[in-house]
Amino acid sequence: METQTNDQTNAEFKYLILVEPLGFLYGSAGRFLSPENLVGLSGSSFPPSAATVSGIFAAHYGNDAIQNLYLAGPFWGKTEEVKSAKQNFYVPTPLTYLVKNGEMRHQLHWDTAKKGWFDEKGEAPTDKFDKGTWIAIANWQKPTKVEKSPWKFSPHLHPKLEENERRVIRQDNGNNREKEGSLFLENAVEMPQDTCLVYLSTHKLEPGWYRFGGEGHLVDITSVEINQKHRQLLSQPIKKQFALITPAVWGSNRLSYRHPIQLQKGNSENDKPEDSESQDTTVWEVETLYTSRAIPFRYRLGDAKNSQPHQPKVLSRGRYAVPAGTVYVLKEGISKPWHNWDESWFPKEGPSLKRWGCGLALPLPTTS
Repeated sequence: METQTNDQTNAEFKYLILVEPLGFLYGSAGRFLSPENLVGLSGSSFPPSAATVSGIFAAHYGNDAIQNLYLAGPFWGKTEEVKSAKQNFYVPTPLTYLVKNGEMRHQLHWDTAKKGWFDEKGEAPTDKFDKGTWIAIANWQKPTKVEKSPWKFSPHLHPKLEENERRVIRQDNGNNREKEGSLFLENAVEMPQDTCLVYLSTHKLEPGWYRFGGEGHLVDITSVEINQKHRQLLSQPIKKQFALITPAVWGSNRLSYRHPIQLQKGNSENDKPEDSESQDTTVWEVETLYTSRAIPFRYRLGDAKNSQPHQPKVLSRGRYAVPAGTVYVLKEGISKPWHNWDESWFPKEGPSLKRWGCGLALPLPTTS
């Protein structure tokens, strides 16, 4: 594995990490699906975030060896296309590209004079449009079609049976209550055999089989060096108009914003009062943005002071992220690509969220 000195940080992506499932994958996050919560796809979350891939790096190389690791994703692709010279894979569609029945119908642009989003005819479409589509990275500048997610959820019940009886094990919880059953629901995910998940990485991961996500599902991972065309796209200055291709958490460690903020000196995360957040200043002069509902985003574990002995860690306070596909229009453009953005723009508790590709953005082609 490549290493860097501690005083040098380079977030420029050099590799594609291809994750090919060897069977089902795990599709839940946040809540635990228990006998009291057997509610179909409740708590479903897929594909896994870049933090899951970071865990594989840490398990394989050790935590000290990955202090300068940066990742971004999730994306997906058709395996042969990703491994070809073209290296085509799919990223979230910018929300200003309006898709109906799988076809791209409109591309909205911001009209500064009228203060609104309009299509090619100067109109504001009011129809309902498709959500959760993807476009080819190879056609980022001139997208012509979209793709839908190729995976399917397949809930699986996991009972633990008695050794000598065909019945679910019943366990005493120790609180003089009725014995509880050992049954839970796993949201398994099935991907077509010719597809794979794709992540961007600054470091190479040795090829092989790894456990990926929950329930110990196995995947085959390979690393491919990013071609020159994609490196040029990722190295372009963001300028005034750009789209996020990964979710973004901006703000402080406690509060989430729609854009980066600059914390005032002395405003530490642990001792400043709630109302002092107003003293902080914004980093970007945002003219407008086109977005949708914020999405839940968890990235850290907290100490379990009152948890059971078999639960040494619990999820700490959740965060909310600006969803991938969000389009920003700034008053003043950003002259640097994402990998050169200041790490102070990203919340930090332990690793900076930039390490996991938070808010990875690509410039959008301008429209008249």
